[in-house]
Amino acid sequence: MFKSVVLALFVSVSAVIATPAALSGGAITERKCGTTISDEKLAANEAHYLANFVPKSASKVTAEAAAAPTVKVYWHVISKDSTASGGNIPASQISDQIDVLNEDYSSLGLTFKLANTTRTVNSEWFNEVGPDSSLQTTMKKQLRQGGKADLNVYTVGFVSGSGEGLLGYSTFPSDYSGNPKDDGVVILFSSLPGGSTTNYNEGKTLTHEAGHWVGLYHTFQGGCSGSGDHVSDTPAEASAASGCPTNRDTCSSAGVDPIHNYMDYSYDSCMTEFTPGQATRASGQLRTYRGISV
Repeated sequence: MFKSVVLALFVSVSAVIATPAALSGGAITERKCGTTISDEKLAANEAHYLANFVPKSASKVTAEAAAAPTVKVYWHVISKDSTASGGNIPASQISDQIDVLNEDYSSLGLTFKLANTTRTVNSEWFNEVGPDSSLQTTMKKQLRQGGKADLNVYTVGFVSGSGEGLLGYSTFPSDYSGNPKDDGVVILFSSLPGGSTTNYNEGKTLTHEAGHWVGLYHTFQGGCSGSGDHVSDTPAEASAASGCPTNRDTCSSAGVDPIHNYMDYSYDSCMTEFTPGQATRASGQLRTYRGISV
């Protein structure tokens, strides 16, 4: 919800969704976010966005992104061994996940196409990679491909360390220029369609994290009285939803909580939509920071 002139656009590190479950698909009860940002950083990010915003009519974007909006996806399978249960997911599951992305992002006018898949057996990366860890830095520096308009996806186990229990985390568009190799999304391998993570195995984790990659915040950003997610058609929400609580309404402002939005924390089966306002926001951020015109 847009509640202030100053837009809190981008967390400088990563937005994460965490879960307390084992990677085998154990009892996952909710998604949780472990990312914070200071008011000073919010103001700085917004000032930068306002100073560099690229309108849709800008000729330099039209020329630069003539082939857009197809996003190349570079997929990096990280496993602890050669088995599917150890993270070595089959190509068919990756293909199914790309199909989910394309269905979910059709309303944003964005298409994803698998460009390449790498496979790496590294039990340390698989188990311990997490936000801001030296391991994830090493992993991404060795594996990342493409440029600012290309989505790199890393599938891991999130067993221990700073990533323990996570479903995924992502960078935001404005992060790219300061640290290009860090750009991308890291997700739990068993959250893909057909995976073993109960209630979170229909591919919506990547849809959610890719939402951050295109510049969207959680729908509950700022709660009832904060600056919100800066989208006018996502009603204010006091906290993240869990499960699929129909007609949940945690704020006194107009509208029930957007529990069906991909940027909330509902079950995968409950997530069904982006709003037109989110499409507009993503479009502006993709043009400004990734050279993608949608």
